[in-house]
Amino acid sequence: MNSSSRPIIPPAPKVHAKELPAWRLLLEFTRNTVSAMPDSAFDVLVSRRRILGVDSMLLSDPDGVRHVLGATDNYRRIVSTRRILAGFGRRGLFLTDGDQWRRQRRMLAPVFTPANVATLLPNFIQAATGLVDRLDGKQANLSLSFQETALEAVLRALFSLPDSGQFARIATMVRAYFSGPGRPQILDGFAPTEDSLAFATRRRRRFYQAWSNAVDEVITTRRHSPPTAGGRDVLDLLFAARDPESGEMLSDLEIRDQCGTMIVAGYETTARLLFWATYLLVLDRDEQARLRSEVCAYPPDRVAKLDDLNNWPRLRHTLLEALRLYPPVAHLAREALVDDVVAGECIRKGTQVWISPWVLHRHRKFWENPTAFQPERFADRPSPWTATTTFIPFGLGPRICIGASFAMAEAQIMMATLLSHFAIALHDSRPVLPVATVATAPSHEPSFVLERA
Repeated sequence: MNSSSRPIIPPAPKVHAKELPAWRLLLEFTRNTVSAMPDSAFDVLVSRRRILGVDSMLLSDPDGVRHVLGATDNYRRIVSTRRILAGFGRRGLFLTDGDQWRRQRRMLAPVFTPANVATLLPNFIQAATGLVDRLDGKQANLSLSFQETALEAVLRALFSLPDSGQFARIATMVRAYFSGPGRPQILDGFAPTEDSLAFATRRRRRFYQAWSNAVDEVITTRRHSPPTAGGRDVLDLLFAARDPESGEMLSDLEIRDQCGTMIVAGYETTARLLFWATYLLVLDRDEQARLRSEVCAYPPDRVAKLDDLNNWPRLRHTLLEALRLYPPVAHLAREALVDDVVAGECIRKGTQVWISPWVLHRHRKFWENPTAFQPERFADRPSPWTATTTFIPFGLGPRICIGASFAMAEAQIMMATLLSHFAIALHDSRPVLPVATVATAPSHEPSFVLERA
């Protein structure tokens, strides 16, 4: 497809002319959270509803978004989110609140400094090289390949696990969780607390026990082993983390749950980013050719430090545009713990405030041609997720993802390596639509056609 004459408009779910009735909205939401949006959501800044006795607000006002996501003591993640992610532990940075969260944030922020991320680049390069080595045929399910490779990259960076039985066991467990007990259930939306309706979370609790045993084994082995010659990984950095205020270290239990948090944040979301960026480049073959020229001018095997990734500006813009059109997490939901005023609206304690990257990233007040694929809109914007409240693929405010640079470096190396080896096409004419549950996944996994570049 030629992108020089007009911008590419990638397929997306139907936008409803009017708000859906409550019963249908709930049904759609359990299937695909981005298929329930009315057209008005992309024009207004605030809309309110009461569904099954619960007040809710869809918030797109920039100041209101900043306020809600910044007031960490007045808002918390809704129960359904906490239930879904509890399989990897409740003591990680993602699910803690209050003083416990602030302590962990102080301790973990230094783990993901640019200098530390740079030491992890060989893990990404090794995983990306393995990806292209496995893609030796002319057709491939890249959705599955990206999931396998992103998981390999994060496990290498986290634990320095070699190709071993332990690696395979942990990888199998993670994939099984996201395809099984980690999927949202309708009862998650009705549970008043994380521990309510315990029969519905039995498989998640069993998973957490098995996951805990597997990670505890890695932690115990590492604590009793001499330092490796290959350099530090994230587990080493977690061992070394100290609270700058008290000097405290992380407990082994906290380290275990931080490892789970990193898996949740760094595996599925990165795999989906790689898929959607590839899909967009298949739709826009001209842009794909430009990116291939860019990465061939500075081949991935020359990357030795983080600044080397600056040689691929168009690639970075494409990944950012993929994050805009297909945000890894389509909705951020918070429960108000106190009465408050948001965007001029009075909200009461217990109100659910929904902030939707899917809506914000396609909102007509904030973006020109919001449904079009136009990577150039991110030119001269080095880290737009910190500069605006209308582009929030990594969240916003104090809880913004501290691993954003980790994820972007991983994705850049993966995509550059793939494009330096293959021209990619898609002969299946069926549109691939986003389906948002835990992450924004494709409606089906097409077979991509790969030709050696």
